[in-house]
Amino acid sequence: MAKQEQPLTGAALVKEVCRRIRVARSYWDAHNNAACRGERDRALALYNTLTKEQKDQIPQQLRVWLRYRSEKYFGEHRTPPKAKRKAKDSSRRER
Repeated sequence: MAKQEQPLTGAALVKEVCRRIRVARSYWDAHNNAACRGERDRALALYNTLTKEQKDQIPQQLRVWLRYRSEKYFGEHRTPPKAKRKAKDSSRRER
């Protein structure tokens, strides 16, 4: 996706937060935790820029998932994701 020239404001920002939460939930339902974590972090960063009135415009089901349920699984108290495994050493002896 192309970068936007100007940051979102108002209704567009609320709509983008809702979209990102829904994308994160779809990744969650597909058991794609790495993608879900990244999308949730982006949604949370945008959510934290909203005013109280704008936060009230986001459906409660999405707010609950973002702030509470996903915190249970992705919060700071959880073990961070492991690094990807390295490729097997090609210098293994042949039989």
